[in-house]
Amino acid sequence: MKKKEVMQADKKYHMNVYGDRIPVVAKKGQGVYLYDKDGTEYLDFTAGIAVNALGYNHPQVTKAIQKQAENILHASNLYYFEIQSKLSKLLVENSCANKVFFANSGAEANEGAIKLARKYFTKQSKDKYKIIATKDSFHGRTLATLAATGQEKYQKPFTPLPQGFDFAPYNDLEAVKDLIDEKTAAIIVEPIQGEGGVNPATKEYLQGLRELCDQKEILLIFDEVQTGVGRTGSLFAYQEYGVKPDIFTLAKALGNGMPISSILACGDVAEAFEPGDHASTFGGNPLACRAAYATLKIILEENIIDQVKEVANYFQTELAKLEDKYAIIKDVRGKGLMIGVELRVSVKQIIKQVREENILILNAGENVLRFLPPLIINKDHVTKLIETLDQILSELD
Repeated sequence: MKKKEVMQADKKYHMNVYGDRIPVVAKKGQGVYLYDKDGTEYLDFTAGIAVNALGYNHPQVTKAIQKQAENILHASNLYYFEIQSKLSKLLVENSCANKVFFANSGAEANEGAIKLARKYFTKQSKDKYKIIATKDSFHGRTLATLAATGQEKYQKPFTPLPQGFDFAPYNDLEAVKDLIDEKTAAIIVEPIQGEGGVNPATKEYLQGLRELCDQKEILLIFDEVQTGVGRTGSLFAYQEYGVKPDIFTLAKALGNGMPISSILACGDVAEAFEPGDHASTFGGNPLACRAAYATLKIILEENIIDQVKEVANYFQTELAKLEDKYAIIKDVRGKGLMIGVELRVSVKQIIKQVREENILILNAGENVLRFLPPLIINKDHVTKLIETLDQILSELD
């Protein structure tokens, strides 16, 4: 099919949940570059929305997937899989978790985390089921994770939503305290809000939540779907803050493109689920686990996180120079290679202009440019983006 035919077929046959997509027909990828069907090369600062941590077609990950595909793709969780056990062990040994459950997407992981928190107290015969979330959060598109998402635009078309969810402003510890009652089971929070505008939590806020949860017998859930697996300059964002959650979730970068997510639980919480409480047909299948194991091993053993720290420092320094130069920039924020630049105007046209220079970037809402590049980018890639933004902003400011 020609490029135009692909887009026409999409409009005719695919449910229109993505609106007018970016006019790129992705054919292949290599490293930090995505290639259109027409051969155009794009420097990709989106990484499939924080998914392709090691870039496209990483040779070791590709080889691992190929090798696994030659043996077995799926046989269900009625059976044991060596690679599932190896991945579980690797995650537990490199985190605060005691046990892991595998699913297929971030929404599934967060839904499972909510269920796990409720089951933890049900098992103790305690009537604690309420979940406190934050305004401007995003936790997924299932009904329960929509109910935990603090953005009306996502919730409104699907009301009535499941009950038991309350919302406090992000980074406002006192507001959380005001919402707690005897039925509160858990607080769910993103260490850095992604869809909400790339808003980092303060250390004092997350530490305060931990202390509050300990005092009130409440579980602390970190949604690390976007922040996890090296993105912030640590393997997991909770390590950046020195705050250990009771439950945290991973997805996106875990499989470097293969659909896989996980719920990780600490201490007694890890024992709350019992046979029959939760399951997934495809969750933790050997192909996805093989990709995730290869991805995680590379990140741990090849100094990827050190590279993230170095490049992120350069990236944020160069963006700060643009902020000083152009009044149109309101704020630069984020951690590691999860960076937001808030402007005083809509970013839609700027994203289009950057793409016309063969660079792909994202937005987070109407006014925030969002950068989620592969963790393997280098300073030269960043320089090219900065120079492009500089030229575009000079014409607007």
